[in-house]
Amino acid sequence: MTSSPSLAAGALGRPPASPWLDELRATLKLSAPLVLINLAQHGLVASNAVLLGRLGAEPIAAGALATSLYLLLFIGGIGLTSAVAPLVAEAVGRAAGAGADEVRRTVRAGLWVGFLVTLALMPGLWFTEGLLLALHQEPAVAREAGAYMRVLQWWMFPALAFMVLKGALAALQRPGPPLAVSLAALPLNIALGAFFAFGPTDLGIVGVALGTVITEFLAIAALVAVIRLDGGLRRHRMFARLWRFDAERFARVVRVGLPMGVAGIAEAGLFEAATVAMGTFGTLPLAAHAITLQIAATCFMVPNGIGQAATVRVGRAYGAADQAGLRRAGAVALWLGFGFMVACALAQLFAPHTLINLFLDAEAPGAAQVYPVAAGFLIFSALFAISDGVQSVALGALRGLQDTKVPMLIALFGYWGIGVPLGAALAWGTGMGGRGIWAGFCAGLLVVSVALVIRWRRLSAGRPRVPSAQPA
Repeated sequence: MTSSPSLAAGALGRPPASPWLDELRATLKLSAPLVLINLAQHGLVASNAVLLGRLGAEPIAAGALATSLYLLLFIGGIGLTSAVAPLVAEAVGRAAGAGADEVRRTVRAGLWVGFLVTLALMPGLWFTEGLLLALHQEPAVAREAGAYMRVLQWWMFPALAFMVLKGALAALQRPGPPLAVSLAALPLNIALGAFFAFGPTDLGIVGVALGTVITEFLAIAALVAVIRLDGGLRRHRMFARLWRFDAERFARVVRVGLPMGVAGIAEAGLFEAATVAMGTFGTLPLAAHAITLQIAATCFMVPNGIGQAATVRVGRAYGAADQAGLRRAGAVALWLGFGFMVACALAQLFAPHTLINLFLDAEAPGAAQVYPVAAGFLIFSALFAISDGVQSVALGALRGLQDTKVPMLIALFGYWGIGVPLGAALAWGTGMGGRGIWAGFCAGLLVVSVALVIRWRRLSAGRPRVPSAQPA
């Protein structure tokens, strides 16, 4: 099959000097703002960890338990709503451009999915303290984590709605508005969190959560306003008739997104299980684990953004039945993600204390005891960083092909068939403790990343199915 000219070259109105170089430029142009959005959004969680670190080892441990439980469920919601991006990208590639009705119906279905997910999860999150006590966490830490969660849970719907709109705008290659809003939200979150936690109200750990909730509601309101005022985006009428339930489009979003949500929960569940297990070793290992996770997650935002760009680039080529184009898009994204995570691994190996200082006040209670434990965990974090980046980009490329079921099974097997049991065996069976849990991470992620790359190579080598247009 003869490939069509690259999408980026067509947008620039010139033939590319090299299809690979042109694809690299297009991927960087799209992934750069998506990476910045991810970093800014993760910055909400990371800045909360920094604020909690100023409160001491116990608050950061409680925040880690509550946040990891929240993110476990929230990531499942993100997976479901992430179906919006490949569906809109496919429509754009299939036609000269996605019609207003096509985009509107997909966005509306994604918002409905986010609302129903929030409605289902919030009642359970209210009882976080009792759940953590049942999991044998320290009572004082469980009490603070429960108070933190009762406020933090109100973050879920506006955050999922933001993800829906970000995915649609990325597929339309308009990531600018969510980027601007995300960059503005980060300093606001820090300011509000510090004000409520340390200011006149002196709410402590609860104040940090309250600052994040207020920030997210302001962020989604700002993004909606920008979309409604922007002439190019207003024509899609994304918010028209939001109250109408579109069963056909809702089912399509769920069909593509549900395996993505399960895969996300499988990975997040690995980290949640590790956090709960780490809590059984005491407050200091749990605090060190929380800091290490923040460092690893911050690095992960870059390949995650590259993977989101791969979803759009592959999805557009898939809609256009451009086999060579989709293979180039996936390959370029994979090499970008791999290269960046190699650099991150080296930083974790050779500058651990510099990284730890970003998340822990050396003068905070218990900080001196946390440093050596966190430095030891960073050695294992460096080992799994490369696999983590590769699997994220490979998942993004496969989502561009709307291949989500088999990657879900790969994730379940790698994380829960290998990562969890091996980590438990090493932690308790060999006496490695928390280091054994991190070693299980390494093994599970390595298996998943290799299997996903093999899956991508096999699917991208075949003639792509030409997607059929959905009825309006």
